[in-house]
Amino acid sequence: MTARNYWIGVVSKAHVALAVSGGFVQVNHGKAGPLERMRERDGFVFYSPRAAHPDGAPVQAFTAIGRVSNGKIFQVDAGEDFAPFRRAVEYLPAHEAPIKPLIDTLSFIRSKQHWGAAFRFGFIRIPEADFQQIAAAMGCEFPTELPP
Repeated sequence: MTARNYWIGVVSKAHVALAVSGGFVQVNHGKAGPLERMRERDGFVFYSPRAAHPDGAPVQAFTAIGRVSNGKIFQVDAGEDFAPFRRAVEYLPAHEAPIKPLIDTLSFIRSKQHWGAAFRFGFIRIPEADFQQIAAAMGCEFPTELPP
């Protein structure tokens, strides 16, 4: 079995609510590429810079956490000539965690002064230790809810 990876998807809080209710992940405006990098049992967390895209109120928090489920990526017809790719995710019980108290200790944020730059690509792989720290801040019992 391959090692587990840990990912952050950057999505508005409104889009996170749709993803959680539907049990899927969709990132980077529905592109397949990021989802193809994910594997079953990988850890996944959403970071929401805003409540709505593109100009909603600031949220700046981790808003949902889970593990990638089995199955392949799939495409859906979202209307208006938009057919995004998605992947199944099992979301875990958790609460939002503001990012600002975590910035100094998260290793994937290289520039603590310009911390928002770490999220600019919309989908990033992070170290396990950072994922565990985010999970703890969200009240998610990482070792028991994401078994090896």
